This record gives sequence, structure tokens and C-alpha cells, in this order.
Amino acid sequence: MTEQRSILALDQGTTSSRAIVFDQAGQMVAMAQAPTTQDFPQPGWVNQDPLEIWQTQLGTALDALSRAGTAVTDVASIGITNQRETLVVWDRLTGGPVHPAIVWQSRQSAPQVEDLLARGMGPAYTHVTGLVPDAYFTATKIAWLLENVTDLRARADAGELLAGTIDSWLIWNLTGGERHITDVTNASRTMLLDLETQQWSPELLADLAIPAQMLPEIVPSSGELGMTSGDLLGAELPICGIAGDQQAALFGQCCFAPGDAKNTYGTGSFLLMNTGQRPRRSQHRLLTTIAWQRDEQTTFALEGSIFVSGSAVQWLRDGLHLIEDAAEVEALAATVASSEGVTFVPALTGLGAPHWDPTARGAILGITRGTTSAHIARATLEAIALQVRDVITAMATDSGIPLRSLRVDGGAARNDLLMQIQADLLGVPVVRPVNVETTATGAAYLAGLGCGLWRSTAELEALWRIDRTFEPGGDAAALRDIVARWDAAVS
Repeated sequence: MTEQRSILALDQGTTSSRAIVFDQAGQMVAMAQAPTTQDFPQPGWVNQDPLEIWQTQLGTALDALSRAGTAVTDVASIGITNQRETLVVWDRLTGGPVHPAIVWQSRQSAPQVEDLLARGMGPAYTHVTGLVPDAYFTATKIAWLLENVTDLRARADAGELLAGTIDSWLIWNLTGGERHITDVTNASRTMLLDLETQQWSPELLADLAIPAQMLPEIVPSSGELGMTSGDLLGAELPICGIAGDQQAALFGQCCFAPGDAKNTYGTGSFLLMNTGQRPRRSQHRLLTTIAWQRDEQTTFALEGSIFVSGSAVQWLRDGLHLIEDAAEVEALAATVASSEGVTFVPALTGLGAPHWDPTARGAILGITRGTTSAHIARATLEAIALQVRDVITAMATDSGIPLRSLRVDGGAARNDLLMQIQADLLGVPVVRPVNVETTATGAAYLAGLGCGLWRSTAELEALWRIDRTFEPGGDAAALRDIVARWDAAVS
């Protein structure tokens, strides 16, 4: 296979399906993208059309190959990355979905979560899966469907139905129904995977009355995992890489050693740290998850979610009208040397990890007659960085592994002042890569290793290029003061 030169990465997200062709140097050659729609049938419910997800993903794959001018026979393999936790249930014979996809954001299975907590099963789920029971995860979505949709329970018990996350749904369709599989990273987000055995937990399946025969076979994240139908893309192609989006981003950032961590600065922030070859249990309600599995070796990670990052800047724009464009926050904040004692706790939708207080509300403290919009802008950037610091501190405590550096991506990672504040507050270098398409890159890297296009992670590290490294500095006393004011404000 090594004479073939490109990888096709399929990146199925919540709001769009994308396909990117990468060359052997790990560089993007072409990209195609198509939006997907979300439905909100009731308050708190979020659904999608599984057929639209499949059709847009197939369409972008064909479009990206066309744009790249790549012969299908030159594609060494396909890598898949996807929105995690979203559930699709379909008919084993016809392949047709039996219900809209229940998206990770949907709260419609909250009653099932409340029920399992009331039965005292919360600690068992956390112990087995490394997750904090929540409607976010896939398990209670399956239970909700079986309990609430007519005939589905009987059909599931009769073996007529299959269930899976988006990777499983795409692979079933790509292989013409030949493969019903999921990789360990996606399986670790279902709230049904036993982290120790890395198989479905019989105890938890029984607790939620989910028939095991519905679920996919669990496979590694890299290797020869299936073949596409020849009529879809013009040739049979091997699928050699699968990972959920945040794990793919960790791999795409080449966070291959314990203590390596990445943060994606989006509307919120997703922070993952590689913790090595055994699961590290969190005392700070961080999630223990599988980072990837390849060459018969599993790598684990700790994950922390921050609710408000980029959306804090959007609030300065839309709520306070301090700026007209989110990109203006950097220039405004840079007009003052410090926030002059102003602290902003951006608990606009509660506080995420490691505090986990959904009832918390935002606050701006330390305002004087001398406070200007620039001080509030700078305090906002500090707040984004301080929330990351809180999660990193919890991760280092839980894992016993000190942070060596933080690799960054996402929209706000382009803000140089924010990245410098982040480095100063963490006391380690903050590293921004040239290629910020880290999710699709991770899928491509896993697929390229799985088909032998690249032979080692060392080869990938040679391909990964740094745009800029922000070295820690700043006045130590001033930094201690910022942290002390933040801790007091949060508490």
C-alpha cells in the first residue's frame, strides 16, 4: 500500500459533514464541506436526520476527491472522526433508520439518568466507565428509545435493530452493511464500555435493559477495519482509522507521551491530557476516557469540558457591545497592561470542570471609577485562561503527571495575547501548530499508520509543524494576585 500517496479523512460534526484529502507529507490537498440541520422537537431535545448525515458525508467525500484531482486508486485509506455520543438506531435488514438521531446535546434521556441515580447506580457507572452519569452520553439515549417508541423494544429483542454512534452508522453504510463496528474511543463515550476489559459491560447493559446484540463490535482506532463498497467511491478502499473528534484532535496534535495535552478553544473548551497506558481515576469529576488504541496497546486520557470560552467574547460583543467583532478583543485588551484588579467569572451557563456547578452565574468583580472596557476585555481573556488552568491543575493532581506543554487549536487559539496569558498562568510553553484542522488530521494520521503509509508516530511528529510557541513569563507577584482573585471570586 505504501506506493499510494493520499488519505481521505471524513469529519462528521454536529453542524456539518466535511471531507479532507491529505498528502503523504500530512498536508491538506482539498476540502469539501456540507451543512447538516438540527431539529428541536421539544425544549432540550436535539435530533438530526441520519440519512442527511450519511448523504452529506458521502457527497463531501466525492467532492473532496474531485477537487484534489486524486484518482481513487491513489487513496491509501480512509480515516473517520465524528461527533461523539450521538445515537443512531437502524433496521438490520433494510439499513433504514427507525428514529431521528439523538444528538449528544439532547437532554431527552435525562429521566433515565435520574432513574439510574435514584437506584443508587451512579457510582457503579463511574467506576466501570470513567464517566459521570449524564444524558450527554449514548447509553440512556438507547434506553429512552426502547422505552418510548412503539415496537422498538420487541424488535430489538428479536435482533432486528442495530444501534451505534455516528462512526458505526457511517461505516455500516460505507461497507454496504458488511461491518457493524465502533472504535474504542467512541465506545468509551457511550457509558457502556468497561475501561478494564474494553468490552461492553454486561452489568450496565442489564441495568438499562439494552440487548447486547444491538451493539457494534469494538475495534482498535487504527488498523485494517473494513472495506468500502466499490460502487460508492469508485473503488474498494480500506477504512484504517476511527476516533471520536476530541481524541482525534489529541492524536492530530501529536500528543503521544504521558503529560502531553491539547486544548480546543471554541465556544467552550475541550481539554484532554494523555495519561499513558492505564486509566487514571479523577477526584475532580474529570472524565476518564480512551485516547486511542493501536498496535494492541491502549492509551488513556483525562478530559475536562469548559462551558464558556469563546462565548464570553461573544457576550462582550452581543451583550455589552464593547466590541463590534470578536477579533477586536485582542487589540482592546492590549491597550492596558493589566486588568487592574478586575475579575470576570464567565459562568454564563454555569461552571464546568472541575467545579461542575450548573447553577453558578457570572460575575464581574473589582470594578472602580477607573475601570474601562479595556480592563473588562483583558479580564475576559484572563478568565478563559484561568478556567483552563483550573482543569490542568486538576488533571496534574489526578494523573500525577506534570504538564510539559499545552498544544492549542480552535478559533481563539489565533489570539496571541490570550495564548501569552495562558502560557504565563500555566508556567509552561503554549504551542500553536500551523495546521489548526487537528481533528481531521488525527483521523488521517490514524488511517495512515493503519495502512502503513506512515510507519511510526515519530514520522508523524516530523510532519507536525509549529506556527508559534508562547514561552511563559510575566511578573510572578502579579500572576499570583490574578490567581488569588480568581479563586476567591469562583468560591
